[in-house]
Amino acid sequence: MSTKNVQIYHGDIIYSKSKTEFSVNPDSYLVVKEEKVEGIYPVIPEEYKEVPVTDYGRNLIIPAFSDLHIHASQFVQRGVGMDCLLFDWLNTYTFPQESNFKDPEYAKLIYDQVVQELLRHGTMHASLFTTIHYDASDYLFRAFEKHGMYGYIGKVNMDQNSPDFLCETTEDSLKETERFVYEHTGRTAGSHVKPILTPRFAPTCSHKMMEGLGKIAKKYQCGLQTHLSESREEVKFALEMFPEFESDAQIYEKYGMLEYGPSIFAHVIFPNEKDLEILKATGSMAVHCPDATVNITAGLMPAAAMWEQDINISLGSDIGGGHHAGIYHQIARTVQASKMKEFYEPEENRRLTFQEAFYLGTVGGGSCFGKVGSFEPGYQFNALVLGNLEDKGFELTPEERLEKFCYAGDDRNILERFLDGKKVVLN
Repeated sequence: MSTKNVQIYHGDIIYSKSKTEFSVNPDSYLVVKEEKVEGIYPVIPEEYKEVPVTDYGRNLIIPAFSDLHIHASQFVQRGVGMDCLLFDWLNTYTFPQESNFKDPEYAKLIYDQVVQELLRHGTMHASLFTTIHYDASDYLFRAFEKHGMYGYIGKVNMDQNSPDFLCETTEDSLKETERFVYEHTGRTAGSHVKPILTPRFAPTCSHKMMEGLGKIAKKYQCGLQTHLSESREEVKFALEMFPEFESDAQIYEKYGMLEYGPSIFAHVIFPNEKDLEILKATGSMAVHCPDATVNITAGLMPAAAMWEQDINISLGSDIGGGHHAGIYHQIARTVQASKMKEFYEPEENRRLTFQEAFYLGTVGGGSCFGKVGSFEPGYQFNALVLGNLEDKGFELTPEERLEKFCYAGDDRNILERFLDGKKVVLN
């Protein structure tokens, strides 16, 4: 048996066995064969006895994270204007910042930082909004490909209810969107990056725009990412613009955008029954962004209640509404937010466990990208090695060290990063 493309890593290995349970493998060996997990063993199998072992001792080996909602253009404004409400924050900070991306050189400056920051914090798979600008969006797409990352990159659509400097004509927006999807579909062999339709949210897109996006979705079998039910004002605004529909999600459903590839809805804080019915029926992904929704005081997703209705849920940093790029912090915030939701609305909601929240940030989000986010056999070895998580005189179990990382750790605790079985070297 050939062991040419086999690697073995030793450490305390943890991943989500199910939505509610960890697979904890202390002092174990993870065998990687041709970029994929072959298995985890308490002792090295006989057929691999001659393979050198990379020994990480008691350090943790965990799956890499997935971030399903990022505004790449807002990266540099994270942590700024956090005392504003949503629409004030957009008009004061976000829209002026996004207008800068008409300059391709500025886009390169920012987007190179975005890629490095995601890798630094262990995010290997992500879905990102760019801006309305084609060249800037193209650069981010190529940057993700260059680093071997997994991604959905979307050029934003806005043809109404937007500042003049960010408002496209419907015809130009659809033309440039189709160009972006066409030129980035299957362009590079082995690429894990795909284009995705990105209407900013329903009020910024006309009926004609939505109709055109639906046609592009069908023609190219392309997925969708957008905001959904982020605030009560947004829901009211959306249904005023589209009075013939019963819910925010139904707008996208009726225009035929939920049938191809993933449909990714950020926030979903105030869904009505029709929204929930559509999300479940279409297998759409609801993205919980706890930091961002607290920062702009939009509310808290009823995550546990939605999950119990078999609605797919994952996590997002929502940079720059969120102030930290690490999904591990969103895992901790998810538990905290669910406690608050349960405290104030105990009849409708329950708290989420740490095990459940970790699942959302790994397997849950990873499901949009294929076999990533787990160490089950056949999954890509996209992984992190974590260390320096114990204080002197206070020894922790592997599960406790993982929890401490999500609450109190940072990128300095990430000792190694692996993407498709290869070590990631940061710039």
